Amino acid sequence: MTFSDEAAAIARVAVEAAEDKLGKDILVLDVSEKLGIADVFVVVSGTNERQVGAIVDEVERRTALAGYAAPHREGAREDSWVLLDFFDTVVHIQHVEARALYALDRLWGDCPAIDLVAEPVG
Repeated sequence: MTFSDEAAAIARVAVEAAEDKLGKDILVLDVSEKLGIADVFVVVSGTNERQVGAIVDEVERRTALAGYAAPHREGAREDSWVLLDFFDTVVHIQHVEARALYALDRLWGDCPAIDLVAEPVG
């Protein structure tokens, strides 16, 4: 099993939105072999709750403009961790302290990272 073209496309939009809002340490992981309910995780850090909210807003705005259905959201935009669930793609936007505490990078560290610039989609 590998990640779908749509999952990669949503991840690409999310990454571009997060970069534009100065998200830090952006990581995209192919979790399709380990997790049956999603193909791709995007993990992004914000330096404070306000930046986390700005990244959340921009990801939601850009994915809507790209024609993707509104995600299911866990957490408020003022929280230290907001999860946007697009089904095949899950975007985790975390305050740097929450990211260090929950260590998704380590938890899913055996999943391959996806380079959305150099790697072909699908």
